Amino acid sequence: MPTDETQRDPDALLLERIASGDQRAFSALADRHGRGIRIFAARFLGNAEDGADVAQEVFLTVWRKASGFDPGRGKASTWLYRIAANRCTDIGRRRAVLAFFGLDDDTRQIAADAPDAEAILSGRQALALARRGISELPARQRMALLLSVAAGLDTPDIAKAMDTSRGSVEQLLVRARRTLRETVDRA
Repeated sequence: MPTDETQRDPDALLLERIASGDQRAFSALADRHGRGIRIFAARFLGNAEDGADVAQEVFLTVWRKASGFDPGRGKASTWLYRIAANRCTDIGRRRAVLAFFGLDDDTRQIAADAPDAEAILSGRQALALARRGISELPARQRMALLLSVAAGLDTPDIAKAMDTSRGSVEQLLVRARRTLRETVDRA
């Protein structure tokens, strides 16, 4: 019969060790989730550099606040993506304020939207259309969709990461997928 220790979330065990200053546990957790968090944040924010910055900030927060993780409230991976989602939301708000005052720097977005030679291939066009459709989704729909697709979280974990109900997440996903289908069909 498995012990209580073996039934526990392995990431929660790593967080306990991180809370006591274990650098190897920190490296193990970053290896397990760093790529997924980077991908989620990069796709949400539309920029690989921002995704890397968010991942770095997530793990800095983990190092500082690992003792604050409560396994009774959810899985450790959900806690990590909650931190990432909050940081992405903060960056989005900051960008909106900067844009409102005309202080934003659009050079990275312009470079990302510039067509390249490969974009003429139909596969690249479909990918570009999907990415554009995702980037145009309302922020909460985009976040729910990317937590599902890029991070691989299930509906209950997405609900915890977004601090909302399962039903709300299901509706966000339905709306996001419907909007993306309509975007692709129009093209």
